[in-house]
Amino acid sequence: MSCIEQMKYEILLEKTTYKEAREYIEKNAEEVHYVDPGYKIFKDYHIIGVPPIAVGVKGNALIFTYTKPCYGTFVLTVDSEESTKEIDRFRETEKDKVKPSLKKSKPPESPKAPSGSYLDMWKK
Repeated sequence: MSCIEQMKYEILLEKTTYKEAREYIEKNAEEVHYVDPGYKIFKDYHIIGVPPIAVGVKGNALIFTYTKPCYGTFVLTVDSEESTKEIDRFRETEKDKVKPSLKKSKPPESPKAPSGSYLDMWKK
């Protein structure tokens, strides 16, 4: 299906910001994936947003942001056969493109600064 508006969806959050949408998805989804802007779901819908863009899974429902020009950004959920196929695609074929959930992973380690002063670093 080519148009989100032709699908059976439920609006979870309306006229919101990208940050609020991401936080809502992180708090309400069982599984969270992060994608880049332009990532395709439902064959030809490109997700628009400011990275990291969260896409959530709750049961068989896919939770994602939808931006409609002049109307704003919404958080939608689709629970259908197509959403189940999309969730399977996330889990099976897109492991390289989908970033692991920030919600459940350990924070990245910061690089350790060398001991000593800034001038000592340049003496070597």
